[in-house]
Amino acid sequence: MIELYIGGYAQGKLEYVKRLHPGQEERIKNHFHLWIRGLLEEGKDPEAETEKLLKENPDAIIISDEIGNGIVPMDAAEREYRERLGRLLIRIASEAGRVERIICGIGQRIK
Repeated sequence: MIELYIGGYAQGKLEYVKRLHPGQEERIKNHFHLWIRGLLEEGKDPEAETEKLLKENPDAIIISDEIGNGIVPMDAAEREYRERLGRLLIRIASEAGRVERIICGIGQRIK
């Protein structure tokens, strides 16, 4: 079962997930948002790569910063990154068995 954990920068997401899943670090895909940024910078298709990740890791634990809140970036590439990451997180959340937002190291279950 896929799990998704989201929250702002430096909110204790990884530590929270490790407490929930001790000894299961191999399942954790931390910094999903940076992985997506890297794929875009390399000219790769983040949607296809995400589908591959989910297919190959049906029990993945995905951790991502939320970047969709706040001021809309002026730079077109930043707007595209933000939009595509947001849509990918929606896609993952729709399939995930568990979705939580982490704030100050405390989880708030969404799904």
